[in-house]
Amino acid sequence: MEITRCGSRPSTKGPEDYFTGAVRIDPLFQAVSPARALSAQVTFEPGSRTAWHTHPLGQILIVTAGCGLVQRWGGSIEEIRPGDVIRFLPNEKHWHGAAATTAMTHIAIQEELEGKAVDWMEKVSDEQYQSR
Repeated sequence: MEITRCGSRPSTKGPEDYFTGAVRIDPLFQAVSPARALSAQVTFEPGSRTAWHTHPLGQILIVTAGCGLVQRWGGSIEEIRPGDVIRFLPNEKHWHGAAATTAMTHIAIQEELEGKAVDWMEKVSDEQYQSR
């Protein structure tokens, strides 16, 4: 058994190449072979969001606070709230983030395939974000 204490993993700022706005990432656990799963708690300030991206083995989001938005490529923007669980299929292009006036926090869980858990793409434009 291993217990990782709260406060033992430093928070990081979401890199500007992959996020728009203020985003804080708090790692929860990393993949330790033979396991492939890793997880982080991610907090998005109002209006902040990820870039478009995919995950080779899919992703699960569990919303824990606030009000957010998600969209898969070709689909409509959906509102998400605490308790919602969102599953993206392997290689499904998508983005997620906070609503325009409300912060949002979720737990993100994904698996690594050959050491890679995400493929980042172009940023979500303000026009795309506001197209609700």
